[in-house]
Amino acid sequence: MAYYLPSQRYLSTRGGSYNLGFEDVVLKGLASDGGLFIPEEIPPIPEFWGQQWLEWSFQELALQIFSLYISPSEIPTEDLKRIVHNSYSTFRSPHITPLVTLDQDKQLHLLELFHGPTFAFKDVALQFLGNLLEYFLVRRNEHKTDVEREHLTVVGATSGDTGSAAIYGLRGKRDLSIMIMFPKGKVSPLQEAQMTTIVEPNTHNVAVDGTFDDCQDFVKALFGDADINSTHKLAAVNSINWARILAQITYYFFAYATLVKAKGLRYGDKARFVVPTGNFGDVLAGFFAKRMGLPIEKLIISTNENDILHRFWQSGYYEKKPVHGQQANGGFAEDGAKAHPDGVRETLSPAMDILVSSNFERLLWFLAFQVDGQGDVAAKRKAAGERVKGWLEELKSSGGFGVEPAILDAAKADFESERVSDKQTVATIKTVYSTKCPAVDAVRSTKGTVSNEGYILDPHSAIGVTAAQRSIARAPSSRTQHVALATAHPAKFSNAVEMALKDEPGFRFENILPEQLERLHELPRRVTEFKKGDGLPGLRKLIRERVPAAGQHD
Repeated sequence: MAYYLPSQRYLSTRGGSYNLGFEDVVLKGLASDGGLFIPEEIPPIPEFWGQQWLEWSFQELALQIFSLYISPSEIPTEDLKRIVHNSYSTFRSPHITPLVTLDQDKQLHLLELFHGPTFAFKDVALQFLGNLLEYFLVRRNEHKTDVEREHLTVVGATSGDTGSAAIYGLRGKRDLSIMIMFPKGKVSPLQEAQMTTIVEPNTHNVAVDGTFDDCQDFVKALFGDADINSTHKLAAVNSINWARILAQITYYFFAYATLVKAKGLRYGDKARFVVPTGNFGDVLAGFFAKRMGLPIEKLIISTNENDILHRFWQSGYYEKKPVHGQQANGGFAEDGAKAHPDGVRETLSPAMDILVSSNFERLLWFLAFQVDGQGDVAAKRKAAGERVKGWLEELKSSGGFGVEPAILDAAKADFESERVSDKQTVATIKTVYSTKCPAVDAVRSTKGTVSNEGYILDPHSAIGVTAAQRSIARAPSSRTQHVALATAHPAKFSNAVEMALKDEPGFRFENILPEQLERLHELPRRVTEFKKGDGLPGLRKLIRERVPAAGQHD
């Protein structure tokens, strides 16, 4: 008989779906009411863990954390263990996400999340998601004829790293096709090369003459379109897929364990985690870790000039363009102190050039559940879903919404925010490199992050370090440990790195390029261009021409 803990059953943030299992939410991606899936409860750290979890490997931690959210009746423990092993066997570092110290005196550390196949943090989640999808499909298709077999079409939008990480996670897998849309000319050349040089028949790259938000809107429209869903079974790989959030929880625990074992943190003392943030998925995983009981004092949201999240934490208004409140008008003009009239700004950190953060909806549900509603748990869940649905309808119709002080105060209890300009990003890359850190060169699993004893940050990671430095200045204790998340290898963003370091003695960009990335320019490419003006009908036509329907094969 199947048994599920509340943390192993899922509901929609907009109140239209309840009591779903893990396999359902992974394969659906997006709820039928347009909401995102979340567990009915966030599980606490089990008592039997004690302090032994501090000694577990990354893979052992992942298995234990995933087991809290996945019933063994859905994925038996041995199968889940094998999925975890396969997912992280592709990483270059034996620690998967190692922690290095940038400034011992200020107790500032960097969590390196770029040791996977595509040199970006999204590999941690998308290697896992790719193996999950294959596991579910193989099981469903056992003993079926070719005509009867289920075929899953994974669709996604990328502002940078998601596309290549998703394609590397799903390339060549049977009964799976993947179509990734990206804004033409608005991802780095290296990121585009990583995507378009994968030419397996089940991979499809689509360059859209628009923004990331246009691509994301197309993804959401496809999931809500009865026409395409009548022929193709769709799944999501963007961070709207719950499995991606789940996978990222692990490295918060692993980083804390490293602080205790190797960086002088006393068990139980709280640390601050600083997260470069665009779509809100990475920092949301930290929120889950914190609510599970990991000793996190604050999660610092670090935005670039596309600062809708920062403005929310300053003013209580979540708006695409208008800005309410004097708090949101402070700072430098180049920081995006006022919302840009044309929407998304193009910055040196393109993976964060996002106007609306999709995963913010998940946090809103938990804030509404915490603050609003009366009666039993079911009534409070229903009330939270209604609040979220109302806010998102207002965002769609009016371009934004505001929340009452109690909701904002609840958000501030767990989070702080910072906004970092391109100018400050470049300055931080330069400053960190010129401050020699010989200790970080002790073990290098991936070439290119250290040169002449100087650490080289990519622009997204530099935004996190800048925000961490500000947090250090205001932290309640000078002994507070800070962990900034390094989300990508510097070689993926050559323009920003060369802009910052071109005058540094002895620095040559070609010396930091890993061998795997050097070879990309020699490989053939495959990409389809798509005009935004062709709309959903044009996209349907493209999918039906290029992507197999159920019972067909690539």
